[in-house]
Amino acid sequence: MTDAADRLARRYPPPRVPRGVLVGLVAAGTALGLGWLVWAGLVHATPAVSAQVSAFTVVSDTTIRVTMTVQREDPSVPATCRVIAQSPDFQPVAEQEVAVPSSTVALANIPLELTTLRRATSASVSGCQVG
Repeated sequence: MTDAADRLARRYPPPRVPRGVLVGLVAAGTALGLGWLVWAGLVHATPAVSAQVSAFTVVSDTTIRVTMTVQREDPSVPATCRVIAQSPDFQPVAEQEVAVPSSTVALANIPLELTTLRRATSASVSGCQVG
């Protein structure tokens, strides 16, 4: 019996890293990854500037009026937003970069009028950036 046990011990040597150390390293890596995930989620959950179309009116086959609501963390910093008007088949028919000047209020409604290539049925903000 001892001979068989010796053969098994030679065939399957003990691990180089003890199990407790390995479990500790995995736990530390998991905690680090989870901490980074929470941090990244919190940082990107509140952008410096965000906007949405709060209202739009189709005036004619070549014109749409849009009211864009912009919210900024720091209203003293100017921003730019891209507004897109779309046709019934979801093709963009107008696109405009809108400069949002600095002000004293964090929430601003900006009216604008877009000239379209053909009749638009919706409008949206595709993105905003500070500066």
